[in-house]
Amino acid sequence: MSSDVDRWAAERAAELRARAEAEAVAVLRDALVAASLGERARGRARESTPAPSPQARAEPGRLLWVYCVTRAAEAELVGVPGVDDAGRVERIEAAGLAALVSSVPRAEFAEGPLRSNLNDLAWLERVARAHETVLEQALSESTAIVPLRLCTLYAGEDGVREMLAGERDAFAAALDHLAGRQEWGVKVTVDPELVTEAARARHQGAKAVEEETAAHGAGGAYMLQRRFDRDVRELAHSLATELAERVHGRLEAEALEAVTRPPQNRDLSGHEGEMVLNAAYLVEADHIDELREVVATLEQEHGALGARIELTGPWPPYNFVPGGGTAGIA
Repeated sequence: MSSDVDRWAAERAAELRARAEAEAVAVLRDALVAASLGERARGRARESTPAPSPQARAEPGRLLWVYCVTRAAEAELVGVPGVDDAGRVERIEAAGLAALVSSVPRAEFAEGPLRSNLNDLAWLERVARAHETVLEQALSESTAIVPLRLCTLYAGEDGVREMLAGERDAFAAALDHLAGRQEWGVKVTVDPELVTEAARARHQGAKAVEEETAAHGAGGAYMLQRRFDRDVRELAHSLATELAERVHGRLEAEALEAVTRPPQNRDLSGHEGEMVLNAAYLVEADHIDELREVVATLEQEHGALGARIELTGPWPPYNFVPGGGTAGIA
């Protein structure tokens, strides 16, 4: 029987690995197309690749990739590399707004090849990082930007201008809302062993288990030990949850808005420990020092559980664009 099981496992191993890799690519693809890069694995959304808009003056063999929208008087960012090496970032203006764009080849970014490329993890990561780099550079030179989701494509300049004019009010409202404000991300991890030790120390049944084991031996204390272990796991979970709630409550009090996302998968993100909080906060730009002080204080307060609070930013404000995010605007 054992040899049959081993043979079955060997035959299935390659298939299971391939399925796991495909699922990992799908998760990253959906998260990025929804509006965010790798940390930002911020939510799960269905794949969406907008069809290029009709354009009378489309450049043969090229499309326009749109990164973000800002006011026409800002974001002079031009000439930096885009998602394709042959296409540098340019500005297209209309209705008092400016879109940062770069050209990309149809052979790689038209609907058919794009859908295929979105399943290539290496390709997707390269393109997403290039997209994010442009957004971060634009953010550093502007009061506010409205980031557009990955794979926002148009056939030419007229299509981009029509988009800016048609969505002018929504973009203007979003830019007013985000002006002078920044999105910062916070990830909180704890050491599972330290959390379990703290739970054991707080559990009232530890002494009872020791006494039962001494009186009746390991066999007699088996059921009591099982109940004790279960209670410790539940208490450890409660301790981690309470820590996350306290940290989030303190940081939310410092922010204008806040959102929480599911903790990231350790295998995909590579973080150490157990992630108990994955959140983003919209903060006034001149209050960032205060936010850093609060994070440092919280990390010190919860050091007994091995808490590590990672503060990152500023990020393009995907989570705080009014009206449900960039998906409704792109």
